[in-house]
Amino acid sequence: MAIAVEQPAASPARPAGARLVSVLGRLAAYLQAAPLALILGVFLLAPILMIVAVSFWDYDFARLYPDFILTNYAETLGSWVTWRTYLNTLKYAAIVWALTLFIGFWVAYFIAFHVRTATMQTVLFLVCTVPFLTSNIIRMISWIPVLGRNGLVNATLIEMGLVSTPVEWLLYSDFAVVLAMVHLYTLFMVTPIFNTLMRIDRALIEAARDAGANGWQVLWNVVLPLAKPGMAIGTIFVVTLVMADFITVQVMSGGQSASVALMMRNQMSLLQYPAAAANAVVLLVLVLLMVAGILRIVDIRKEL
Repeated sequence: MAIAVEQPAASPARPAGARLVSVLGRLAAYLQAAPLALILGVFLLAPILMIVAVSFWDYDFARLYPDFILTNYAETLGSWVTWRTYLNTLKYAAIVWALTLFIGFWVAYFIAFHVRTATMQTVLFLVCTVPFLTSNIIRMISWIPVLGRNGLVNATLIEMGLVSTPVEWLLYSDFAVVLAMVHLYTLFMVTPIFNTLMRIDRALIEAARDAGANGWQVLWNVVLPLAKPGMAIGTIFVVTLVMADFITVQVMSGGQSASVALMMRNQMSLLQYPAAAANAVVLLVLVLLMVAGILRIVDIRKEL
């Protein structure tokens, strides 16, 4: 005995008006995104593509020659001087990142958890931003009379009898470069961490304390894991700024140290634009790999 199987009724075709509304909706979305896409394309993507193109050109002391050669990359990646410069830049980035992360976290933690009123939190946060009312160069140069041979620190040490002669390594050294960079970039670590800490539900901290956790256990098991997105964003800010900084290295080291950005600046001053473009592409790839590694470890989308 055959069993009749009822076929499902075919869904009615969408009315022409509904299809038109759907098409207009997609078109409106594209039109809304068009201005931002145009701005990013003109001011971000196009310059990067131009730098990549110039990195393959040839040049001499007088002019550039549009070409497609790998000489610039061979000279960049095949020179031990370049590798030492990159390692020196990475050293600065690692040290400055560690110091700004340590200082920035505790500053943000104090403002977020130990300052009770929102008004006082705002006041203290504005105090942190006061140095940014002046230019980076002024804030950097202000360390010279403090750290110099006859500066405030050396004068104090000599008067206290701790040293008999001025300490030479306080200025025009790697110490001065790192100190100036920490001074310049700590706020870029404080801001995202503070924003993340302010979003933490205080009920989680109270629950941890009710469960018997002490202050350090709450910090390690509750606060730090929830603060990772802000720490990752601050890391991206600080690392990219340090990798691209050349004026701090030039001034605070007294020309005794080097960075990739300073090397590119010197190449451009000698009209070696293709060589500088090749270094810029290598540096961009290196920074993007570092950012990609951070994003693989920490998901920062909820903070954006």
